Amino acid sequence: MEKIDMTRLVDMALSAIFISWVLPLWIIVIPILRLTGEGEVFYRQPRVGKNGKLFNLLKFATMLKNSPNLGTGELTVHNDPRVLPVGRFLRKSKINELPQLINVLIGDMSIAGPRPQTPRCFAAFPKEMQNQIMQVRPGLSGIGSIIFRGEEKLLQNVSDPVTFYDQVIMPYKGEIEQWYIENHTMKNYFLVIITTIWVILFPKSKIAWRWFKGLPSPPAKLAGHL
Repeated sequence: MEKIDMTRLVDMALSAIFISWVLPLWIIVIPILRLTGEGEVFYRQPRVGKNGKLFNLLKFATMLKNSPNLGTGELTVHNDPRVLPVGRFLRKSKINELPQLINVLIGDMSIAGPRPQTPRCFAAFPKEMQNQIMQVRPGLSGIGSIIFRGEEKLLQNVSDPVTFYDQVIMPYKGEIEQWYIENHTMKNYFLVIITTIWVILFPKSKIAWRWFKGLPSPPAKLAGHL
């Protein structure tokens, strides 16, 4: 049986508390999604978890069901035409991510950690990064997702979003995720949670660079955009 560490105990407690807080919001969102767009409520997507095990990540449905076979595939760009009208609000407010609290509660994920990637995107990490990232549970939020919260706009401004994502964004995102794993403390765990809430309220804030000292510097192609 897997030993339950302090982080896992905190994950279970916080996810249960957060679910009880957001349940009234879910009761509103679920019928709205059922009655609009394509009538889908939840979106399940295979992601790479701890030890390389695949799990189904839960989100509220925000895009056309056939989105993976349209446009930029698994990548979403700013003002992506595949995003449904209600989905735009859910994505901007991050409400679409809240069902992942269930993933946290059942042990697929942690509240804070490297964001779980699809197998295709995970393969874009250098091999040594893959091995290190697979040692921990992926997070509902993480430093990588905080730093790259404007990723959709960033991808919109390049001629080949898929190549730019694979060759520029993912290697640097992997460095950030490695930094968190190597500097994992309960202090940084809670700082990720606080910073996530802060940047949702103040999207242009650069506070992560001040609170997480020693983060790897971005490459030239990303400097000034993060």
